[in-house]
Amino acid sequence: MILFAGVDAGGTTTRAALHAADGTRLGYGTAGPGNPAAHGDSVAGAAIEQALRRALDGLDPSLVAASVAGVAGADDGFAEVLRRVWTACGIAAPPRLVGDVDVAYAAGTPAPSGTLLLAGTGAAAARFSGRAVAAVADGLGWLLGDEGGGFWIGRAGVRAAVRALDRGLPYGLLVELVSAHFGVAGEPRRRADRIVRLAQADRMLVAAASPLVAEAAAGDERAAGIVGEAARRLAATAGRVHSEGPIVLAGGVLAADGPVRTAVMALLTGREVVTARDGAAGASWLAALDRLGDLGAHGRFTATA
Repeated sequence: MILFAGVDAGGTTTRAALHAADGTRLGYGTAGPGNPAAHGDSVAGAAIEQALRRALDGLDPSLVAASVAGVAGADDGFAEVLRRVWTACGIAAPPRLVGDVDVAYAAGTPAPSGTLLLAGTGAAAARFSGRAVAAVADGLGWLLGDEGGGFWIGRAGVRAAVRALDRGLPYGLLVELVSAHFGVAGEPRRRADRIVRLAQADRMLVAAASPLVAEAAAGDERAAGIVGEAARRLAATAGRVHSEGPIVLAGGVLAADGPVRTAVMALLTGREVVTARDGAAGASWLAALDRLGDLGAHGRFTATA
């Protein structure tokens, strides 16, 4: 028996999967954020190692014939970090390092050409031709881009909340949810000041506010406006690069049911749209493709267990 390993390391979560050659999933593990640009090489490497070890639990690492690691925020130098991780886990050959967009696209479709629209913590679109990235839109990071992604949504929600508190506007559900998220209460201006200090100290608290916007959207005008704007920006990003084939939706904002996904789907009506549920499975399928060629087993690799 031979095994194939896949890793999907993002800004919030790292996932690792082990599959047999027929696509049967034999191991799976998760860990914390694995984006080296956001968290540093050592933190990202530790998260990837933890997820991979959990996926390998009870399996013989010497049976791993090929691996692919999709890592958000990685440069070529991160390949050495991955080599050390693979060696520590007992896997002889290091993985092929690709971007998170590559494994997300592979998780959604076996089609060699199409478009990925990814919205997790960040956001980007990529056009694929022959399974290679031919063009990219956005993916410019939390500070300058990633429009419509989780950080963008969370920041918009927190901004709306502190502005309402600052201006003495009616609170609404979004303000209350954001206040609870940051653990603040009391007089409005003091509450706003405390949220600002906490947000500046830890930007991941801002990204983690994204689900609060989705939760509030049904009954809060501020949240509904943010959801609508996020969807418009994401659809526009996809439109900048899309030319043929399916559009694959991926990432926590778009892969799971919610108001942003619903709004984006409405904007993409008339196009073939599929959903990528698990980037680690896509990475494992790419590893098998590298070693064995087109197995016709994409559906088995990427089926959720």
